[in-house]
Amino acid sequence: MATSDYATRRHAVLITGGSDGIGLGLARRYLDGGHRVIVTGRRDGRLRAAAAAHPGLETFASDIGSPEARETLAAHIADVMPELDTIVNNAGVQRRVPLADDDEPWAEVRAEIEILFEGPMHLNRLLLPLLLRADRDVLIIDVTSGGAYMPQTFAPVYSASKAALHSYSVNLRWALAETRIGVTELIPPAVATSLAGDSDRHGADLGEFCDAVFPLLDGSRDEVGFGATASDLFRDLLERQNELFLMSAGRSPTRRYRPGRPRDRDEAQDASA
Repeated sequence: MATSDYATRRHAVLITGGSDGIGLGLARRYLDGGHRVIVTGRRDGRLRAAAAAHPGLETFASDIGSPEARETLAAHIADVMPELDTIVNNAGVQRRVPLADDDEPWAEVRAEIEILFEGPMHLNRLLLPLLLRADRDVLIIDVTSGGAYMPQTFAPVYSASKAALHSYSVNLRWALAETRIGVTELIPPAVATSLAGDSDRHGADLGEFCDAVFPLLDGSRDEVGFGATASDLFRDLLERQNELFLMSAGRSPTRRYRPGRPRDRDEAQDASA
């Protein structure tokens, strides 16, 4: 971010997949801080339960895996929350199916990819024109996974999708470097949520994870981890990857977003870096 007022302001926050798990945990902490929060989810019952348990929480039923639903969500946010300054792309699903055992219909595999990768990429693209017009600092938080860096044999499609989201987040941060929009990658290790189903919860305590990472989502960090993904070894990996990215990024000059101006599809690409 070019300026530093983000951490001191009241925020307008959109969290996808916010009816339980990490999404709801972060939503509660935003609410406790006096921020306005809208969460999305596919299940009306869970959204109603979340709203009842957390006064002030706003909800909107939406399937992040559907292009049409993403367009409807973006239009809704522009209408009811034009002051949006924080997006948390958290919605997720995890099929724990090794590649050699994966004989599920391709539609199931594609749905996992759409929710984990296509969804956040498309939603960011839909909301960027609104964010670029803002006269304040803005933060996009893409939730990836330790599995993006250490492929998980028991969840290979999940790992690959999160790795793609990581790569996209690095490029998005680069493209937005001249604007007031920051991009933070939140990198959870295994956290005990219902990601892979209500009967298969394991990993770090959800409350401890949210308590630790929430204060760090202030726009000052490119990556935020916890436990194994906050270790010295992991941070060293991130630093080395970033060095290699910066070396390669300068070799092929590309146009970046400019403050107050979304990308014009009819404008020819220029050579500014």
